[in-house]
Amino acid sequence: MKQVAAAAGVSVGTVSNVLNAPDKVAPATVDRVMAAIDQLGFVRNDAARQLRAGRSRCIGLVVLDLGNPFFTDIARGAEANAFERNLMVLSASTDDKPDRERLYLDTFDEQRVHGMLVSPVGENLSRLELLQSRGTPVVLVDRDGTGTPFSSVAVDDVAGGAMAVRHLCEQGRRRLAYVGGPSSLRQVADRLRGARAAAQEFDGTELEVVDTPDSSVLAGRAAAAAIVDRAPQDRPDAIFCANDLLALGVLQSLVLLGRSVVPDDIAVIGYDDIDFAASAVVSLSSVRQPSRDIGHAAVDLLERSVADPSASPRHVRFEPTLTVRASTTAATPPADTRKA
Repeated sequence: MKQVAAAAGVSVGTVSNVLNAPDKVAPATVDRVMAAIDQLGFVRNDAARQLRAGRSRCIGLVVLDLGNPFFTDIARGAEANAFERNLMVLSASTDDKPDRERLYLDTFDEQRVHGMLVSPVGENLSRLELLQSRGTPVVLVDRDGTGTPFSSVAVDDVAGGAMAVRHLCEQGRRRLAYVGGPSSLRQVADRLRGARAAAQEFDGTELEVVDTPDSSVLAGRAAAAAIVDRAPQDRPDAIFCANDLLALGVLQSLVLLGRSVVPDDIAVIGYDDIDFAASAVVSLSSVRQPSRDIGHAAVDLLERSVADPSASPRHVRFEPTLTVRASTTAATPPADTRKA
């Protein structure tokens, strides 16, 4: 940094400001310092900077499955907000496994990250409480943190589950199946809770639960294959999937096996409204979550905690919306049989 300062004709403090707070430096000076950095090939030692500052410029993002476009979009929203704050996001995927979650939390802690955005695997938040008590702010993502010491960003999944089932029932469907898992995930359980409540609003409605080992496309294909192996009268006339990846797998099986027509025989609705939903072989109806807004809001809450560690937790809850496509369109308008 001394060499850069000498080449640019400025103080070492000015070089530091250019690297860490460029908005405090005149644009012409920033350009001069950056030209000197390029000429000398200077790369700062971030480990040394962390020793002085105590924290890095990186945010740790730990989610359930980065292969799910919903979580990828959350990461994109967080990255966009972090970039504006001169921060970076490092992402990790737990695959719904507690041991992997702990490994990533410990690794990010060792790196003295600026803070963590976490979509927890289970209900035990003791490790996150320990991290926050030691000075690393934590924000829960895709999980309501009410009643915990953490700020949080989430969508009302109970309302979303109810929204999906009401839509199916309003299309005349009465033999419903909920496909999702593992049931230990809060999101899966909350969507089922909303689905059950809505099913009780309509006379003659049955809702069975088809558990899956995970929420992948392959799990959805396997669940649908088992369903269509039943006698026609034993099959559901609508399937609500806990996420869009499961729903896309269900659609694939129904189309490939050719024994059920979507939506005439079986309607299908997903959850998340990822980009692939609209381009499926039968365009997929889905409950939409504003994924990028969730990531953006999570960084806002994290920075609030960094600025004031003593501030009370704040909880942001988005409302889901329904996107109706071909996979649930009724062949004929149904009669309204909602309970009085």
